[in-house]
Amino acid sequence: MTTSTWDAAQYLRFEDERLRPAIDLIERIAHPAPRRVVDLGCGAGNALPILAARFPGAMVTGVDGSAAMLAKAKDFPTEQAEIASWAPHEPVDVLFSNAALQWLGGHHALFPRLLSAVAPGGVMAVQMPSMHAAPLRAEQDRIARKGPWAGTLSRIASAPPILTPGGYYDLLRPRIASLDLWVTEYVHVLRGDDPVVQWAMGTSLRPFLDALQGAEREGFLDAYRAAMRAAYPPQADGAVLLPFRRLFILARLP
Repeated sequence: MTTSTWDAAQYLRFEDERLRPAIDLIERIAHPAPRRVVDLGCGAGNALPILAARFPGAMVTGVDGSAAMLAKAKDFPTEQAEIASWAPHEPVDVLFSNAALQWLGGHHALFPRLLSAVAPGGVMAVQMPSMHAAPLRAEQDRIARKGPWAGTLSRIASAPPILTPGGYYDLLRPRIASLDLWVTEYVHVLRGDDPVVQWAMGTSLRPFLDALQGAEREGFLDAYRAAMRAAYPPQADGAVLLPFRRLFILARLP
């Protein structure tokens, strides 16, 4: 993770659901014998053991901008660095990033720069949420622009929209040997009090909450809770279903 004050405990509240896309992506990475594997935006490091098991001969390193998150990744070498400025000391064979690059804009420049960090024959494997139009994300920006907190939040926004699959195809295909793109919509079964709000508090809602205090913070949260209850009503047994769309990219260099 690269922005805001990340709460590792809140993020890991839905660890299984957040880890499933990483597992799905890791299973599809094909490399005969990588020496260096980097998890860029590794967060609390929950994908690092899976990468190590998938590539047992490789040195697996986690990179993240949050010291609080990296403190949870104790069993692997890590580096605290912002994705926007990170560069490896030598090219890596597998550059993996799960739910991190969506926080950065400027993908037309970012993705070619990251590709340049990958060794010949190496793989860049990326998963990003594609949720900017869903109520989970769209209501954050809408509510932020209304109410007594609007002035405080005038310069705060969640992650920018990512490109379309076609946009990434046009950007990456001329630079690589092969490209695999796919979209999966997971349906997460959540339980508890306002579970969609709890989910968002671990990720996309953090920039807004970090900027607010006291009555403004509680008022904003109350408005978002009401919007999420309307957008994601409970099922007959009380569970709440959160459809979550994710874009996957596997790019192999020549």
